Amino acid sequence: MGRHSRARSPRLRGAVAAGLVGVGTLAAGQGQAVAGPGPVEGTPCTAEARACVDLAGKKAWLIDDGRVVRGPVATSPGGPGHETPRGDFEVEWKNDKHRSKEFNDAPMPFAVFFAEGGIAFHEGNLQTPSAGCVRLAREDARAFYDFLQVGDTVQVR
Repeated sequence: MGRHSRARSPRLRGAVAAGLVGVGTLAAGQGQAVAGPGPVEGTPCTAEARACVDLAGKKAWLIDDGRVVRGPVATSPGGPGHETPRGDFEVEWKNDKHRSKEFNDAPMPFAVFFAEGGIAFHEGNLQTPSAGCVRLAREDARAFYDFLQVGDTVQVR
């Protein structure tokens, strides 16, 4: 089930394992569900993600137990020469009042850092590209900050 099973109910875990909830296929002759590798409905990410980012679509989601719990929300990812990295990452640390050391002490409220080079979700202007971070509107940034914990999986596609 992964690192977040502490927040999942035993009943839900059993339902997922039985293939009654979430993505699953019946293993031939086995009588048990096997999690499929397909994306969570409406996203480009798998059920392992707690946060999902679609760079081309400039959208993001929060995911819990393979279900979208917030999103899609608008984002402003990195622009040319400062692209947001693609891949699977883990939340490294958080700071609700962070200021950028690289960019003239610029405010980065509700920062959730997940990739090398100081890449984070944070509140910011959605009208212009970022320097690699994933900017969010204020309420979305606060929701991502409150929901995500150190060690959570972030998938950027």
